Amino acid sequence: MENASHPTSRLRIDLAYDGTDFHGWARQKEGPDGPIRTVQEVVEDALSTILRVPVQLTVAGRTDAGVHAAGQVAHFDIPLECLDQRTLNGDPHRLVRRLGRFLPEDIRVDEVAFAPAGFDARFSALSRRYVYRITTHPGGALPMRVRDTATWIKPVEVTAMQEVAHALVGLNDFAAFCKPRPHATTIRDLQSFVWRDSSTSMEPNLYEAEVIADAFCWNMVRALVGACLAVGEGRRDLSWAAVLLQEKQRSSQVPLAPARGLTLMGVTYPPDEELALRSAATRGMRDASELDEEPGPSVG
Repeated sequence: MENASHPTSRLRIDLAYDGTDFHGWARQKEGPDGPIRTVQEVVEDALSTILRVPVQLTVAGRTDAGVHAAGQVAHFDIPLECLDQRTLNGDPHRLVRRLGRFLPEDIRVDEVAFAPAGFDARFSALSRRYVYRITTHPGGALPMRVRDTATWIKPVEVTAMQEVAHALVGLNDFAAFCKPRPHATTIRDLQSFVWRDSSTSMEPNLYEAEVIADAFCWNMVRALVGACLAVGEGRRDLSWAAVLLQEKQRSSQVPLAPARGLTLMGVTYPPDEELALRSAATRGMRDASELDEEPGPSVG
């Protein structure tokens, strides 16, 4: 991370955002109506202004338009001298307060710190954990939660949805659940997929799914949720999961659950001494473009 003339340092940034008004994570080319608002663009521009050098973020998982994050992780490299300004005094944590003044209310930076040796926000990750929140209440979501809670118009049976989820867990080819990308593998290790009835008196008919995998391909989480919902409402039977795992391309029969219900809750990493090994192993298994749930421009 250093050279003799310009020593640099890698910083880890932990952040959260409400994805409702963003066109996904990834910075995009300007559209016919002007700049397209993305999380990466807003955060990079704020950091570049504060540090007075161009900043480029590498993120653990690119999220699609409308998808949220409570535990997103990214890293960036900067010359050490950029932290020497009086307001930072060599301490990257001071960027949290500075960014709080620059960033809009729908992004919050929780921490900025020196990254351990070998850390790569994307390639060092062991797993990503998402939660999907959905209501079948005929009146829709609780107004205070409407931005992060999807609505499904038919009643569902959570026990049936859990049976489908359980059948999908493991190292499988999830081609039926992923938007195709040339030469990209759709094999993923789905480590856990758990549904729970989270209904309360204030939020009846509320269900949440926790989904954990080593990585997700494009639209995979929302398609997994959609398949469970199709079985939960009785449109498909429980044997459908096994059929889908034999498919070699995106199945038109699998509905895509709305983006607003999906939140990236966290990313797990190995102990510091294993970060470089994990990064090298991941790079060897898959090309960088295959490792995000929503690679490339977000598509809504």
